Amino acid sequence: MKALEKLIADKLLQIKAIKLQPVNPFTWASGWKSPIYCDNRKTLSYPAIRSTIKIELARIICEKYPEATAIAGVATGAIAQGALVADLLGLPFVYIRSTPKDHGLENLIEGELKPDSKVVIIEDLVSTGGSSLKAVRAVRNFGCEVVGMVAIFTHGFATSEKNFKEAKVSLTTLSNYNAVIEAAVQTDYITEEDIAILQEWRKDPENWDPNK
Repeated sequence: MKALEKLIADKLLQIKAIKLQPVNPFTWASGWKSPIYCDNRKTLSYPAIRSTIKIELARIICEKYPEATAIAGVATGAIAQGALVADLLGLPFVYIRSTPKDHGLENLIEGELKPDSKVVIIEDLVSTGGSSLKAVRAVRNFGCEVVGMVAIFTHGFATSEKNFKEAKVSLTTLSNYNAVIEAAVQTDYITEEDIAILQEWRKDPENWDPNK
């Protein structure tokens, strides 16, 4: 798995799906200051990388969750990848909105999900786990079992690991924060000095102050 984590990390950095700026941090929608920005939608524009991700996500599902009878993608970032994986596996696909549609049937889950389905949820990115676990609750409230979640990337926050454990959700990711840092150092994307900043940020990302 370590080789795969490194391979995916390299590819995400190459296409700038992940950017690292320790000395010129980004501001997330939440208001957090961060030395990393991740947009895995970019992988969809690169056929070879898109296929690698699709195949590896499908492989994990076959190995870890062979009982799965449906695939669900979390809107919006994981809709396309989820559909690609479901197509490869020959399984039904639905996607889960962050909020119910404000008209018509006011659906939270789009598509046809049969009751008692055994669902694997696909995410593009896991940060604190809040939106991911909200999708889990939506599927469970619909009367289905969430057998696991697979994602392209995780920041590996301690709070995320705690949240997934408490929710009793198995999470497997193709790559992670540590693998990205390792790949970035080996390709001279960042310096050894930058590592300290990147590690310090992850200890307390919500309160991290880049000016200290």
